[in-house]
Amino acid sequence: MGGLNDSVVTEIVLLALSCSWEKKIFLILMCLFLYLGVLLGNLFILFLVIFDSHLHSPMYFLLANLSLIDVGLSSTTVPKIIKDLLNEYKVISFQGCMAQICFIHIIGGVEMVLLIAMAFDRCTAICKPLHYLKIMNPKTCISFVITGWVTGVIHAMSQFLFVIKLPFCGPNKVDSFYCDFPKIIKLACTDAAKFEFIVTANSGFMSMVTFFLLILSYSFILITVWKHSSGELSKAFATLSAHITVVFLFFTPCMFLYVWPSPPPSIDKNLFIVDFAITPVLNPAIYTLRNKDIKVAIKRLHKKVSFSKLC
Repeated sequence: MGGLNDSVVTEIVLLALSCSWEKKIFLILMCLFLYLGVLLGNLFILFLVIFDSHLHSPMYFLLANLSLIDVGLSSTTVPKIIKDLLNEYKVISFQGCMAQICFIHIIGGVEMVLLIAMAFDRCTAICKPLHYLKIMNPKTCISFVITGWVTGVIHAMSQFLFVIKLPFCGPNKVDSFYCDFPKIIKLACTDAAKFEFIVTANSGFMSMVTFFLLILSYSFILITVWKHSSGELSKAFATLSAHITVVFLFFTPCMFLYVWPSPPPSIDKNLFIVDFAITPVLNPAIYTLRNKDIKVAIKRLHKKVSFSKLC
């Protein structure tokens, strides 16, 4: 095992990737299409925020980081799936499996903190507009990003360090597209119940608490706006609807996967597609379709490109 543990298991077989040729073609095309959308959409937002000075604000700084994280989250699994679908053997090395799990949970932890930061940003902008720039200064924004990475590493390592010590002495088949703690724990040659509880208490509790905190914060914003000016409620809801949609898209699969550690394989596979492909590809659209600043920035970029062609 290359020093990871004393297990005889050297590779994990991903059964979900073993299917008919017609289904393989469908999955390959779907994954390619979604992954291309993830890359183009999120990298475009990242490019726009970096090079358009009008978007150098706390909200768009956090949005650019979220876009980068979405690319990373999708990249931990989708390219490997496409590669495996094209190969005869649908396996991942034990070391590769552990690395994939760590990256998924580190990036997932960062995204949770970024979503909290974006909720705090909107709460400050709407409830304390006169103090917004003082509160959401560059130091605060960078602190949120650093906190996200520290939280993600602690969240992943707190589970990885006990899972890697488990004895893996035979079973090596997982009915899934990718590796994750609840699935790998079931392969250990020991009583998995207490370890499943640890994963649920960690990932499940973290997902649920973060989700409810975000929903409460957005509800508080809407109630505050309604009390001060009912006429501004629709405007505030329009601004926050994108954030609320992203929260539901990101956390619904997380809560199913970690609060309910043994979902039926069919649900697990569908939730994987939502969490690692559909949500990252939808985020750019959700944040740009109703965002006037982004639309204006796109028009400015289009004018610059048109002008450069004329010159």
